[in-house]
Amino acid sequence: MNSIKFGTDGWRAVIADDFTFGNLKVLSQAVADFLKKSSKGEKIKVAVGFDSRFLSKEFAQAVSSVLCGNNIKVILSQDSVPTPIVSFYTKYKNCDLGIMITASHNPYRFNGFKIKTPQGGSAGVDITRGVEKLLFTTKVKLMPKDESVKKGLLTISDLSPDYIKFIKNYVNLSLIKKLKLKVLVDLMYGSGNSYIERVLSPSKIKFSYLHKEFNPSFGGIHPEPTEENIKGLIKEMKKGKFDLGVVLDGDGDRIACVLKGGRYVNAQLLLPLLAVHLARNRRLSGAIVKTVVGSNIIDLVSLSLNRICFETPVGFKYISRLFAEEDILIGGEEAGGIGVKNYIPERDATMATVLFLEMLAFLKKTPLELIREFEKRFGRWHYSRTSIPVSRVSKDSLNRLKIPKYLLGKKVIRVNKLDGIKVIADSAWLMFRASGTEPIVRVYAEAKSKIAAQKLVVQGKRLLHNL
Repeated sequence: MNSIKFGTDGWRAVIADDFTFGNLKVLSQAVADFLKKSSKGEKIKVAVGFDSRFLSKEFAQAVSSVLCGNNIKVILSQDSVPTPIVSFYTKYKNCDLGIMITASHNPYRFNGFKIKTPQGGSAGVDITRGVEKLLFTTKVKLMPKDESVKKGLLTISDLSPDYIKFIKNYVNLSLIKKLKLKVLVDLMYGSGNSYIERVLSPSKIKFSYLHKEFNPSFGGIHPEPTEENIKGLIKEMKKGKFDLGVVLDGDGDRIACVLKGGRYVNAQLLLPLLAVHLARNRRLSGAIVKTVVGSNIIDLVSLSLNRICFETPVGFKYISRLFAEEDILIGGEEAGGIGVKNYIPERDATMATVLFLEMLAFLKKTPLELIREFEKRFGRWHYSRTSIPVSRVSKDSLNRLKIPKYLLGKKVIRVNKLDGIKVIADSAWLMFRASGTEPIVRVYAEAKSKIAAQKLVVQGKRLLHNL
């Protein structure tokens, strides 16, 4: 039975269960066949990177051996890197595809396989379904590393120099370097490394790190930048020694922040903040994109800027597509991914962090001052989320969900089924969606108070258990 299926962003599976060297080689052969089918006889070039998960480097080497065995030129990263570096390299070095070995924010027992388009975005179904159709149709061809290098098919290289140089040129470095901040970065044992510091070096900003060491078990947590997963960073920020805390997920493409005093700030607030900065301070054109689980504050900011606000299903590949089709200023998802104009059509935590620091420097405000003034104008929204294992709630059973007529005493005014089921009542909403990357059903909610948002999640869980 074929266990290789692409979800919201790539194929992810449990290591040594479905994510094996055998399956990975079969998938790599399908990718090679897909590329050869569409290459028109031209020389094919693929960038391959990997994160800091267990066996990621060895998996990446296995992918490379198959691609080289099919006479495809491979540029393999010499070290673990954030996913955005592979996306960037793929676009700006004119590669036919990029491949990243990562399971992003999934638990440590998972690994994964992401495909990046020649434009640097997340592969859409036109690519992933095309690859899936070719699985197990051709015998796997392999070429040993030494032979691949000798034939000029395999190059092992540092993929980061041009990436760092690009971001340095994208932002106002001289302005940012004037900031006198102490920043604590939580890398969650991932591949985010010190790229933020390298982009800004030398500067007056002093960087310190949490969980920078190699630990493929991620300290027993999910390497996802949610409030419950970063208790160590929040504890340190409560001490008041740092001005800003930044957390990157396992493969460095998602971001969240913690303010002095310990307040957690997710991408639901960072996205509209950066939209204001790019539109007003940098005077860039373009629409704003959010997913169906994006905060109401994004709509309010879009209206204030007189910008169109697109809404997509969950998954950055939908946002990537809009970057290619429309004039997009900024786009992002609730889980922490933010992408910006004139870059790659992909999320990048390093770029988002540097732009946030640029905004602080431009406005000459502390992170606390900036957030307080922003919320004074647009209000404070509270977001909550939980997950239910599919063993208890099947994905198909969502179609039988009884839609409530009221949320917290407020009449339901609209139901959105763009991706899952979103129930909207006045200034609050509740949503149910089966994850495309994990065997879970997610329950999301947003309201004007933290208690109200939590109550909505409880109501959502109750509705699911009644299926």
